[in-house]
Amino acid sequence: MKAVLKSYRQAPRKVRLVANLIKWKVVPRALVELDALPKRASGPMKKLLMSAVANAKENDGIALEDLFVKEVRVDQGTILKRSMPKSHGSVHPIHKHTSHIMIELLAIAKPKQVKKSDKFSKLDKSATSKPSKTY
Repeated sequence: MKAVLKSYRQAPRKVRLVANLIKWKVVPRALVELDALPKRASGPMKKLLMSAVANAKENDGIALEDLFVKEVRVDQGTILKRSMPKSHGSVHPIHKHTSHIMIELLAIAKPKQVKKSDKFSKLDKSATSKPSKTY
């Protein structure tokens, strides 16, 4: 279960600051942290996380509480090259960086519960009884 956002107009270095905060967290906890974070990338990251949750619910029928963020990858996208005129007829380059963000979710494996009756029924009753006296 994953979701991808391509060509997001912010530098990958800045987006990774937000991405590293939600890695290996349970989805409800990650959403709360993204709401409280005062970074520009937290809004699109929350939207992308909700898209991945919707994909998991639609395709596999997994609830929001049973998911955690397995991987968040932020790669460099295309660089838009612009120029700014400067003094004496010179030009300075401007690089407008973009990011490709990928969020992958994984379902939490719930442990199987062993019934107490099954646990004790396997014991041999003759082994648990007291041995007879031989004298």
